[in-house]
Amino acid sequence: QVQLVESGGGLVQAGGSLRLSCAASGRTFSSYAMGWFRQAPGKEREFVAVISRSSTSTYYAASVKGRFTISRDNAKNTVYLQMIGLKPEDTAVYYCAADYSPWSGTYYSILHGQYEYWGQGTQVTVSS
Repeated sequence: QVQLVESGGGLVQAGGSLRLSCAASGRTFSSYAMGWFRQAPGKEREFVAVISRSSTSTYYAASVKGRFTISRDNAKNTVYLQMIGLKPEDTAVYYCAADYSPWSGTYYSILHGQYEYWGQGTQVTVSS
């Protein structure tokens, strides 16, 4: 069982920055690939970024590549999403999620159905 708690969301002007954090409970955080997803009002949940359990592999949605950076600290059981150059279209509830993958340090998935555990979400609002 893994519990995930996101933090760091808020209101920011276009062009601004935020860093989201996701703290995980449990002793097996390093066995999970970690992903960030987001959901805007009236839209489906969409993939944002993912990092493999050993940080060897990362992958980003085209809409955020070059502006967002995902990282993790397995000693602190935390995954981060650094966001710069924020745009109004980045406004959404951001969720972190855990995908159990102890067999590979490079594995990751962009499919939300692959993730076993989800946080409650943190709101990011970007004003124009």
